[in-house]
This record gives sequence, structure tokens and C-alpha cells, in this order.
Amino acid sequence: MSIVISSQFDGGNIECVACENAEDIRLKISHDAGGEFYQWFFFRMTATSGNRYQLHIDNAGSSSYPNGWKDYRVVASYDRDDWFRIETQYTDGVLSFALDAEADTVWFAYFAPYTLQRHDDLIAACSIDHKTSVEVLGKTLDGRDIDLIRIGSRDKPLKIWAIARQHPGESMAEWWMEGYLDRLLDDTDAVSRALLEKAEFLVVPNMNPDGTFRGHLRTNASGINLNREWDKSTLENSPEVFYVLEKMRQTGVSFNLDVHGDEALPYNFIAGTEGVHSWTEERKALQELFKSNLMAINPDFQTTIGYPITPSGSANYGICSSFIAEHFGCAAMTLEMPFKDNVELPDHRYGWSDERSKKLGASCVAAIHSVVDKL
Repeated sequence: MSIVISSQFDGGNIECVACENAEDIRLKISHDAGGEFYQWFFFRMTATSGNRYQLHIDNAGSSSYPNGWKDYRVVASYDRDDWFRIETQYTDGVLSFALDAEADTVWFAYFAPYTLQRHDDLIAACSIDHKTSVEVLGKTLDGRDIDLIRIGSRDKPLKIWAIARQHPGESMAEWWMEGYLDRLLDDTDAVSRALLEKAEFLVVPNMNPDGTFRGHLRTNASGINLNREWDKSTLENSPEVFYVLEKMRQTGVSFNLDVHGDEALPYNFIAGTEGVHSWTEERKALQELFKSNLMAINPDFQTTIGYPITPSGSANYGICSSFIAEHFGCAAMTLEMPFKDNVELPDHRYGWSDERSKKLGASCVAAIHSVVDKL
């Protein structure tokens, strides 16, 4: 059987350079629209089971975040459900990985994919719950729906927002959303029931469906990085941000979590909004309380390692959390998860995974509950 590499499907990204030799399969990752970014890959290999295959991504060294390849391991799956880590090396700008194939088809990816098909399944599951409503805020440049899930009563004064996948290659963010939503919609969960007595939850599980389907790392269909558009979004370049912000202005925002993944840092952490002009001691205390409580709830989260704190008054208001914090005068945070593993609690088979992302999402519900009376 010949070796066939395929990526023309929902979320796929890879190009076959030379695929005749099982011991030397050469590949390269395609660029996002706009040409600036690339790192996400997701593809299928069809070949003869029982053989060992050695694959190489030749352009890994010039990818958007080459430091992200250090100590990174590729995920693979035979059933597209169980995504396990495999032997991986990064040497001289080439990412190499090997697998003794146990089936004729195997899928490889940068992280466990969260496809648009699964997104539609998530929307369907939420739409039949009696506590929710689903709205389409507008259309993307490729004509896809920008979905908003509203949970709880609209007469609640607190409006707690969460958005994910401004950067579509950060698929752990929508796995986080699945865990977050599952817990919010659990009628037997006392934490969620108590929260819904006090607040309405507004959730955008996927800010960038075009980039998701196209297999992009960071941009939408027009090559725009959405997380630099919050102070200048337009229907021509970034309708995803434009429509979400329009809805936020209608409802108000009491608290916002923007969920992401980080290529290089092997930790879960919060990036705060210390650089905004409206930063206060009260907001600092709330942010620190949320972080410390989340760490107590879920040891996969930590507060020691993260991004450098932005100096006071020097925030970039194109970034979601900074814009939301300043524009709405509320607590807004960016949650980052690793593409690699949490080095403090490593898991050799799975690394940081879809399931752990979901559990962190569920834990964030409890962390919000711990601070809701201070919003």
C-alpha cells in the first residue's frame, strides 16, 4: 500500500513534500491567510499497519513560535477520539516524529482538534437545554455563523462573558469551553445553580470559525489576528470581533474570560490587565483572588509563571482583555493553556490534553462562584 497524506478536511493543514519512503516522509505546514503565521497542523496518513513511519515537518524552524517545539510532542489518534502523545524531536529546524502504526489510518495534529463539526454538536446540545438560548450574532467573511450561547435569566444584573478561539489553532480553548458549558448546564451541580441565581452567562465558544475550518493558527479568512482588533474592528476585516463587541455593548459586561493556548510555556496561567488606565487596587484584589482560588480548586493551574506584567498605562487596547477591562470598567482576564504539558503535573501518555482542558473549564465555574459576590 502506498503512503497517502490528506488534509483537505475540516481543520486540516499539511503539505506532502515527499511521501514515498516510510522512513523519511517530508512535510510542511501551510501558512494562514495573510502569510504571517503558521504552526497548526492536522492531517491523516493512510498506509500499511504494522510498519514504523518516520515523519518530518521541514519548515518547523521558521514557524510562528519555534520555541514552542522544545519539549513538545505530537498528538496522534486512530479513532479521532483518543489523542495520545508520540515520540518527537526538534533538531536543526525540523520537527520529527515516529509511530509504529497499529491501523491503516492514523491522524496527527498539533493538539487534539476541535472541528467545526464538533462545534455544531456542542451548539446542538446547548440549544435543547431549557436554561439556554442560542443566537447568531452575525456572519463571518466565509459566511459562517458566529454563535452566542446565553445561559440563565436575562434579568440578572451580572453578565459574565467567556470567549474562546480568537486564535483558531488553539483548540484547547474550545475543549475548555465544553467543560465550562457542561458544568453550567448540570442541573445537579450546586455551584452552577447558585451562580445562575445571580448572573447570566454569555458564551462564544468559537470566535473564529473560518480560521478553524481553514486550519489556521491565528488568523481569520482575511488574514487578521482577531486579538489585535478590539479597538478597531470592522465588518470588512474582523466581523467576528465587531459583532461580539456590539452584543457586549447591548448587554454590558461584568466579568470576561478570554481563553487561549500558549505554544511555548508549559503551564496554565492568567494574563491580567494591569496595563490599563482604569486599573485599581480593587480590580487587582479580585484578579488575585480568582487566581488563588482557581489554583486551590485545580492544581493544574498555577500563579508563578506567566507573561511579564504590562506597565501601568501601556496596555494594547487591540487585545481583548485590555479593551474589555477599560471599556466596560470590569475584571477581564486571559486564560492561557499549554500545547505541551503542565510540567508541574506531567502526563506522559497525553500531556496537556482535551480532557484536562475540559476539567479546567469546569474548575473555572467554581472559581467564578468564589468571586461572584465581588463583581
